[in-house]
Amino acid sequence: MGFARTCSVALVGVEGVVVEVQADLEPGVAAFTLVGLPDKSLTESRDRVRAAVVNSGAEWPQKKLTVGLSPASVPKGGSGFDLAVACAVLGAAERIDPRVLADIVMIGELGLDGRARPVRGVLPAVLAAADAGYEQVVVPESTAAEAALVPGVSVLGVRSLRQLIAVLTDAPVPEEDELHEPARLDPFLAGLAVPGTGLGTGVAQGDQIPDLADVAGQHLARAALEVAAAGRHHAFFKGPPGAGKTMLAERLPGLLPPLASKQSLEVTAVHSVAGTLPAGQPLIDRPPYCAPHHSATMASLVGGGTGLPRPGAVSLAHHGVLFLDEAAEFSGKSLDALRQPLESGHVVVARAAGMLRMPARFLMVLAANPCPCGRYGSAEGGCECRPSSIRRYQARLSGPLMDRVDLRVTVQPVTRSELLRLHTGAEPTAAVAQRVAAARERAAARYAGTPWTTNSEVPGHELRTRWQVAPGALGRAEEDLERGLLTARGLDRVLRVAWTVADLAARDRPTAQDVDWALELRTGVRRGAGLEVVGA
Repeated sequence: MGFARTCSVALVGVEGVVVEVQADLEPGVAAFTLVGLPDKSLTESRDRVRAAVVNSGAEWPQKKLTVGLSPASVPKGGSGFDLAVACAVLGAAERIDPRVLADIVMIGELGLDGRARPVRGVLPAVLAAADAGYEQVVVPESTAAEAALVPGVSVLGVRSLRQLIAVLTDAPVPEEDELHEPARLDPFLAGLAVPGTGLGTGVAQGDQIPDLADVAGQHLARAALEVAAAGRHHAFFKGPPGAGKTMLAERLPGLLPPLASKQSLEVTAVHSVAGTLPAGQPLIDRPPYCAPHHSATMASLVGGGTGLPRPGAVSLAHHGVLFLDEAAEFSGKSLDALRQPLESGHVVVARAAGMLRMPARFLMVLAANPCPCGRYGSAEGGCECRPSSIRRYQARLSGPLMDRVDLRVTVQPVTRSELLRLHTGAEPTAAVAQRVAAARERAAARYAGTPWTTNSEVPGHELRTRWQVAPGALGRAEEDLERGLLTARGLDRVLRVAWTVADLAARDRPTAQDVDWALELRTGVRRGAGLEVVGA
């Protein structure tokens, strides 16, 4: 009788749970039993592991074999347990010293030829192993750079089971050919992306970032975009087709500061679980940009899938931008499902297989036409939509959802002079990004010692009591609250935007002008001599 154990990690959403893989050999009819709540893909590892061990030159034990995954109450899925199962079996057969395996965490899939294949979620799996006190991790060589992002962990990248056996037995390590070209995406990750988001969605490729200088005119929308980036405020652009709404949203990620180290790990962990990490980029250091199609389902937006839920678009856009183009064409239920993560910064998905909490602190940008034909309210006219059709179209964006949107800007068509002018003097992304970074630094210094870093995160009670605006600055905002034009949430959001405007202007606290500008950005009504709809 032989017994050996090693460790692997089971992913539950974007978090990992260390699993002890135990192998027991007893005399009897040759059989392979796998217990511990495995799913279908994990159950099939019996055939993969047997073929991989034989094709690696090792002898498969002809005895009654039982492999247990503990704790047995945690659901386990995927092919990432193959390396641990193979080594535990070889340890029980005394092909490898069982004492060597006890303190090693192994994560990886095995091909029938014994090659080590990459799997999703290596970064959160290694983070879980480090939190549990393990210091040695074995992963496929193609994911070793991702695993090495975790400090305090010794990472061994292998190309095959044969190499791993040689390392564990102090034998000469054989050479193995690379599975794929380093500059190309690993083909074995192609089927691991979340349905509805697409492989690589939301991660900037290379150094080509759209420049804000390409946007002609749209001075009000550009100013709103700067405020949105500085304070991480949600924005809504409404206007006819071709006015530049999508161009503005695509240039928002370039205005955001680079991710901090902790944020980079969080974003990388989410994309690692979803299988959307770019080739050759183990760490995401830029804010992601996710723009799902308007036909996206609720599960693809907030997370879901069969069994335990997987990250959706709101999690893929964590610490980045979620752009919903043609927002009025989205399902009403899908849009309303965004209301909770917009407030809390995370999403809790409940399924029959379990309940998961996934990060979802994103900056949302909505873009929509004013009516089905897109010409309602334009200076040229020509709208032939019925009033009832216009009302139904605009009602698709519910009041509770829009109440969580801080900036609402009407984007008018660009004039001929603005579009054809050769030297417009429009500011490039780099110049605006510098002001955004300075405003963020002012906010971070003000909120030092608190759990908040940007103005959009600060509760309204704190802004009304701890950080107060200039005396009399809230006059018009209080009037709108009394008249029912602002909700209590709306007043808090106006305060947050006013603080962002003050940070961009390098003022110590918001003035009446800053609050009026914040009200104008929220309501679309110019605050000055008389009431005037902006852009009308």
